[in-house]
Amino acid sequence: MLNNMPPAVGRLLISEPFMADPNFKRSVILITEYHEDGAVGFVLNHQGDAMLGDLLPDVSYSEIPVYNGGPVALDTLHFIHRCPDKIEGGLEIWNGIYWGGDFEQVKSLINNYQLDQDEIKFFTGYSGWMAGQLDNELAEDTWIVSNKFNSDIVFADAEHNLWKQVVIGLGQRYAHIANFPENPTLN
Repeated sequence: MLNNMPPAVGRLLISEPFMADPNFKRSVILITEYHEDGAVGFVLNHQGDAMLGDLLPDVSYSEIPVYNGGPVALDTLHFIHRCPDKIEGGLEIWNGIYWGGDFEQVKSLINNYQLDQDEIKFFTGYSGWMAGQLDNELAEDTWIVSNKFNSDIVFADAEHNLWKQVVIGLGQRYAHIANFPENPTLN
């Protein structure tokens, strides 16, 4: 059973279809840190209203979307990428997916049009859990944990369909929930 899998670094957390918390409604979260003190991750499919150029005026290519990584520290900017040959200092969290790195290098690459949008993803804020909190939520079946995904999906620009695609990718056992209405009272 997928839920018995530990929520380790590089795993995806998929929210159950009727989660009440709007921060995590139909969310797919990439876990970037998990240990006894808690966990950190980024919501992959909730694009924010701002573009990178809105937040960083010294970046010439401003049309890179910025995602809402979660409800914690909304005044911070984070990134994941899949180009360690271009960006030094990133921490590999899963099969060619890196968290962070030299931010000045990132800005220079963007300004020189040497970084493609499908190589990097930016987030304001992050999703965070205190010690034991995520484990308790898993025990309550709030999340599905999976390591069965192609890394391309992490960088996909399929914001509205990502949750559904990931759920279907979990196999027949979970595929039926992909078609649940967002609001069951309207059914």
